[in-house]
Amino acid sequence: MSISDWFKAREARRYTAVNGERVAGDVPDGVWNKCSSCKRIVYEGQLVANLRVCPYCGNHFDLTAFERIDLLADPGSFAEFDAGVGSTDPLGFVAAKPYTVSLESARERSGLTEGVVVGRATIGDHPVVLGAMDFRFIGASMGSAVGEKIARSFEVATSERRAVVLCTASGGARMQEGMLSLMQMAKTSAAARRLAEARLPYISVLTNPTMGGVTASFAVLADVVLAEPGALIGFAGPRVIEQTIKQHLPKGFQSSEYLLEHGMVDEVVVRGQLTARVTTLLGYLAGGGEQA
Repeated sequence: MSISDWFKAREARRYTAVNGERVAGDVPDGVWNKCSSCKRIVYEGQLVANLRVCPYCGNHFDLTAFERIDLLADPGSFAEFDAGVGSTDPLGFVAAKPYTVSLESARERSGLTEGVVVGRATIGDHPVVLGAMDFRFIGASMGSAVGEKIARSFEVATSERRAVVLCTASGGARMQEGMLSLMQMAKTSAAARRLAEARLPYISVLTNPTMGGVTASFAVLADVVLAEPGALIGFAGPRVIEQTIKQHLPKGFQSSEYLLEHGMVDEVVVRGQLTARVTTLLGYLAGGGEQA
């Protein structure tokens, strides 16, 4: 290689983005990730093999809805339903940009129709309705479509005698839909109540973050409430609370570990043990898991 060709190759090097930083290297994009907790650089292949948990500090990286479903469901068992249910713009809402633009951008970025994916599956051979929220879609905020899909999940499970397993990750209610969004709290809670009256199990897995109207409704109405380590769980954010009460909050306030100590969460489970734990709980709560 001539010296001129060497310089051309050097200039044509690809760069790897690490949390907004540009790092030179002869590797494709996305090979490295930076842990938000310990700040160590982690090889993507190692992160995938470790279920997207930092091998150095145990920090749990975010998962997409389908990554969570693949983690929990028996291979090949998941069959999505209500995939076409999505929000419209009933209020003609416009803030920094129109709500319709936000929806279209979220759909393009995530590849999803809405902020939650639901479907039938088996977990450890137990028939369930399995759902997972995806924070990439407008913070998986609960608008009318998310609330409808969650409520239908409970209804399908009730009619088919299945357990329900939901993985939550949400910023709360979707302000662009106003009162229609707030109504979803009552709707999803009522659907969860009907499942309980049918004596069918419901397991909730709270992940980072689970906030606002989702926490204040169906997310904490489960028979067993599990949480991932270090997850932020609550209603209002800690800064809002501090500004309201004019006091500093305890260290770790609203973390899954803090809520476990105070009885809001039943167990904090690391991601690598989650599938086995949910399977065990389904065995306790659903018996043989037979459908009616």
